[in-house]
Order: sequence, then structure tokens, then C-alpha cells
Amino acid sequence: MPDTVTLPAFPLTAMMKSSTWLFPLVETVHIWGIVILVGSVVMFDLRVLGLSRGLPVRALARFLLPLSLGALLLVLPSGVLLFATQPEELLANRVFTIKLGLLFLAACNALAFHAGPYGSVATWDTGTRAPVLARVLAAASILIWLAVILCGRMLAYF
Repeated sequence: MPDTVTLPAFPLTAMMKSSTWLFPLVETVHIWGIVILVGSVVMFDLRVLGLSRGLPVRALARFLLPLSLGALLLVLPSGVLLFATQPEELLANRVFTIKLGLLFLAACNALAFHAGPYGSVATWDTGTRAPVLARVLAAASILIWLAVILCGRMLAYF
């Protein structure tokens, strides 16, 4: 097995490496997507944790889920483009592998929430405390996303 990863030389990747403005533009789009994604996730998680109990959880989910999915349309392609400019360095970077693991953990946590406690949301939608498992998963979600952001920032320094 080779020690390095080589990706095909895509024209856009080459342009990102040579352009003064394209890499920062793609990075900015990536950050905008992260802001929208993490912002909407944290707002939802804070509601599950008990803030604004008068606000129906299902109504908030109907509002925030499309924002989160739209943000993924910014984050995923821009992240792939950023990765494609330096795959060898990033794959060798422990912080990057931790970030990928945390992203996987965030996805598993979201699936556990929606497959588990969210199924009974009608009983705790408004004015009632969410079940313990829902609150644990919401707290874990916030912590995981904060760790993802921390790793993303640390990539510049490791």
C-alpha cells in the first residue's frame, strides 16, 4: 500500500492552489455552512435541554432541519475541495482524523436522537421536560460540535 494518497489533478483543485482568492472563498463558504449548521443544531439542542419550553419542539425542528440540510450543501462540497488541495498533509494530521471521527460521532448521535427519543416528541413537544435520553443526546451534540469546531481551528496550527 502506498504511503501517500494521490488524487487526480482536478482543474478546480489546481485553480484553488494557484489562485489568490479561490481557496479563501471556498474556505469562507465552508465556514458559513458550519455557522448555519452548528447554529441550527445548537438552537435545537438548547430547546431539548429545556430553554424556551413554550416553543414546540416539532415546529422548531420543521424550521431548523431544512437550514441544517441546506448548510450541508455548503459544508460537504467545500470541505471536499479544501481537502483535495492537501490530502496527504491532512490525512497525516492527527487533528484532522480526530475531526473526522467527531463528525462521524455527531452523525451517530443525531441518528440515535431521531431513532430514539424524538419518536415520542408528541408527549414532550411543548411545556414538558424532554426525556433524560433526549437531554443527554442534546448535550452530547453540543459538546461534539464544539469539539469539531475546535479541531477545525487547530488544523492551522498542527
